[in-house]
Parts: sequence; C-alpha cells; structure tokens
Amino acid sequence: MIQSTATNTPVARKPFNWLAALGWAVLLLLLGWGWEGAEIDPLLLIREGGSMLEFAADFFPPDFSDIGYYLEEMLVTLHIALWGTVLSILLSIPFGLLSAENLTPVWVHQPVRRLMDATRAINEMVFAMLFVVAVGLGPFAGVLALFVHTTGVLAKLFSEAVEAIDPRPVEGVRATGANPLEEIVYGVIPQVLPLWISYSLYRFESNVRSATVVGMVGAGGIGVILWESIRGFQFQQTCAVMLVIIACVTLTDLLSQQLRKAFI
Repeated sequence: MIQSTATNTPVARKPFNWLAALGWAVLLLLLGWGWEGAEIDPLLLIREGGSMLEFAADFFPPDFSDIGYYLEEMLVTLHIALWGTVLSILLSIPFGLLSAENLTPVWVHQPVRRLMDATRAINEMVFAMLFVVAVGLGPFAGVLALFVHTTGVLAKLFSEAVEAIDPRPVEGVRATGANPLEEIVYGVIPQVLPLWISYSLYRFESNVRSATVVGMVGAGGIGVILWESIRGFQFQQTCAVMLVIIACVTLTDLLSQQLRKAFI
C-alpha cells in the first residue's frame, strides 16, 4: 500500500504594488477635489424634488398638433447627420492613414495628429455657430460643423485600427514588389475595414443626436423647433419634439445594428 504525503509548499505572495496604490490614491484625491469644484449636492435633488415634479408635469400631455412639421424637420436633421458623416468618412480615410505610426514617419503623423486633435477638441456647437456666421443660417452650417468635428474623431479611430493590424499580410504584399499604395490597398484596408465600418455607423448614430443640438444655434433641423419651444415655455410641444427625436434615434440605432451585421 503506497502512502502519498502531501507537501505544503508556501504560496509566493506578490510584492505590494506601490505604483498602483499611488495611482488609486491620486484618483481618489482628484475625485474629492472635483466634487467641490463641480458643486455636487445630491441633497439638492431631494430639497427641490417637489419643484422638479411640478416642472415635469408641465410636459404632459405632449402636444402633437404640429407632428407633420416636426417630422419634416426631423428628416432635415437626418440629412444633416448623413452628409456630415459621409463627408467626414471620405476625409478621415487619408487622414487616418497619415496619422498611423506604423505607416508614416514621425514628421508626417505627428503634425496630422495635432491637426485632428484641434478639430476634435472643439465641440460641434461651437463649429455650428462659426459656420452660421460664415455661410448663414440653415442646414449647410450644420453639415459643415459635423463634418469638421467628426473628421477629427474618425481619423483618430481609423489610425488606431491601422496601428493594431497584423504586419505579416503587409509584408507579404511588399514581397511581391508592390508599391506603398498597393500595400495599403491589399494589406491594410482588408484588415481594418470591418472596424472602420463599425466606427462610421456609430458616428452616424452620434451625429443624429448632435444634429438636433446644432440646430439650436440656427444650423437647421428640428433643433430650431426644440429651442424655440423651450424658450417660449411651450413644454408640451417640447415634450412632443423630444419624443420624435427619441423615436428617430431609436430607429437609427436599430437600422445601424442591421447594417453592421450585414457588412461585418
């Protein structure tokens, strides 16, 4: 009869990670500092709860008497989002490739990245106000605002996708004697195309929401109606407009999911 003896081997403890602890401490300090700076007061929600309920009651029942007009302007908003997204995709492809660290030298991708940072750092609303001054009131100002801002966002996402590719297919294409453009077309694009499509669809969804906001500064679409109804204290009409926007964004999201499944 063979007896087995179990040997108790001590489990090696991992050394205490002082760097991680310091990081958490700094994060907590920043949160505490930001709490005061942001003037966060959860008790205010309780103290003003009655007033907020009274204010919310003014939104119901929604007034859909001008539903035809709302839907017409919502369609304009969709057109703004569509063209703003399409134009940005066309420009983001070359800028995304030029921003990729594994495709271009530092003296190329660093200036391009900084340019994209600038377009991405400024909100669509600011661009909309500037373009309203430049080209006048109307949807075209909204298209330009979304186009400029979204180009900066998509160029960053596109370049990050390029930097994460497997280099072996590119090396295989290069071994056939292909030029740099052919390396990108046959070695890079096939790898990143699914991600690029996914990012583009997501930005279209986001731009539908953004297009409703840029309209509030005169850039066309349903945002104009939303701002006028809020400013005129017509809260029942405001609720109706908000419900139309929610329904449109929901339908856009469902359509985007189906397109994503079809292309990816």
